[in-house]
Amino acid sequence: MKFRRQRIDEGGINLTPLIDVVFLLLIFFMVSTSFTKESRLQIELPTATGEPPSDERAALEIVVDGKGQYRINERAVSGTSVDALMAAMTRLAEGGDDLPVIITADATSPHQAVVTAMDAAGRLGFARLSLTTQKPQGAEGAQ
Repeated sequence: MKFRRQRIDEGGINLTPLIDVVFLLLIFFMVSTSFTKESRLQIELPTATGEPPSDERAALEIVVDGKGQYRINERAVSGTSVDALMAAMTRLAEGGDDLPVIITADATSPHQAVVTAMDAAGRLGFARLSLTTQKPQGAEGAQ
């Protein structure tokens, strides 16, 4: 008697539908992705031809040199602490806090010295604070 040999299934997973789904997802993401360059805003800044006002009010000008030393209105401040700076500002402002404060710092001055000057002005109640800058060389007419 001749018996037929039974075929044994390995029970593996058929990968063909899985590959089809992955391929369709790949196509979907390729189609839905935009390949445009990021756009940047191109703006032109307005220009003004006005002259600065000729009547200069008194102001406190704090100059910070490259070593972190302070000068207020061309007078040296003894010490670099915030308390010494506040005492000198109070003495020169004569108790008023409505004067504008201009901080002029050297490019190599420590950042902490500038922050200390701003902190002293803020603690004393000065609200009009400005920092001075200069135009870069060769940028006379460009703004």
